[in-house]
Amino acid sequence: MNKDFRIYPALLSFDIPGDIGIVFPDFPGCTGQCKADADVMAYAQETLAFHLSGMIDDNEEIPVPSLVSDIRAKKYEAVMPVRIYMPQFLENLYNKAENRTVTLPYWLNKAAKEAHINFSQTLQDALMEKLGIKREIKRRHYKKSAQN
Repeated sequence: MNKDFRIYPALLSFDIPGDIGIVFPDFPGCTGQCKADADVMAYAQETLAFHLSGMIDDNEEIPVPSLVSDIRAKKYEAVMPVRIYMPQFLENLYNKAENRTVTLPYWLNKAAKEAHINFSQTLQDALMEKLGIKREIKRRHYKKSAQN
């Protein structure tokens, strides 16, 4: 299997009517609960991604996944493999927007608003310049299809 993909077993619990409990044996404390008619796979992936992002933020080591076949389900439980595509997960994690409060003098704020300056983009550009970070811009090119 490609190392970009990781499959972690989730233990699903059906002991509460109408709800499904989700536990990841490889991640103590990584649990969730959703309605029985919800998209359980999507919810499990979201729960795992949220937990992984916390581990990455705390510089914790991410464990090697257990084999799905090694997890034993009890009565009212089932094992479900949850697949995570790590490059997409990490890209989403590192590119998520975070809010910051910025204080500006009145006159500068007024002038920037009148000039229709995008504050967020300007701050990002200034920080990258200050840190010596170069932005790579990826553009998609589309070919026009032949019209019949």
